[in-house]
Amino acid sequence: MTIPRRSWRGAGALVAAAVVGLTGGVISAGPAVAHTPTWAVTCSEVTVDLTNYTSDVPNTVTVSVDGKDLLPTETFGREFHKKLALPDHDKPVTVRLVVKDADGDGKHSIDQTKTAEVCEEEPTPPPTEPAPTEPAPSQTPSTGTPEPSATPSDEPSESAPAVPAPSPSSPDLAETGSSSSTPVIGGAAVAVLLAGGGILWAVRKRRTAQG
Repeated sequence: MTIPRRSWRGAGALVAAAVVGLTGGVISAGPAVAHTPTWAVTCSEVTVDLTNYTSDVPNTVTVSVDGKDLLPTETFGREFHKKLALPDHDKPVTVRLVVKDADGDGKHSIDQTKTAEVCEEEPTPPPTEPAPTEPAPSQTPSTGTPEPSATPSDEPSESAPAVPAPSPSSPDLAETGSSSSTPVIGGAAVAVLLAGGGILWAVRKRRTAQG
């Protein structure tokens, strides 16, 4: 069976249309994966990730906080990745990201703002009190009966020191009362009295004889 030429032409047109359709689908899918800007803001930092940009054009990126530059304008190529620390703040601040796409008409340029809240302070844990220490148990008094002390003996102890004898060279103590020489002194006094009486009697007798 012979296929007419018109049928061949029709089949060729269908194949060409299919090829063009597939090609168009691939081409149209290309821009979907290009120019992917992502960024995030927390209470303490800003993270910027820019991918799939045109590498041979001067793309630029700028980040500011409440109108002040956090990242001055910087040029990048295909990709840009940056993490920036926010300044200390006691109230919410506005963070602005400006990306200028230098490819074509710049339809992938962005200008967005986000709010950075105040970081909550971590609560300070209360000071831990030291555990009370139990006092050491006191020593239990002894319940045993104390041993009786030795009975004192009437006899002097052999170890007691002997009373020293008076030294012959020491001076005599003052005598109190009579001593061994008292009778001698008394006898001498009697003899003196007797002698005196005899002499007085003899003198009187002589005077009587002479008169």
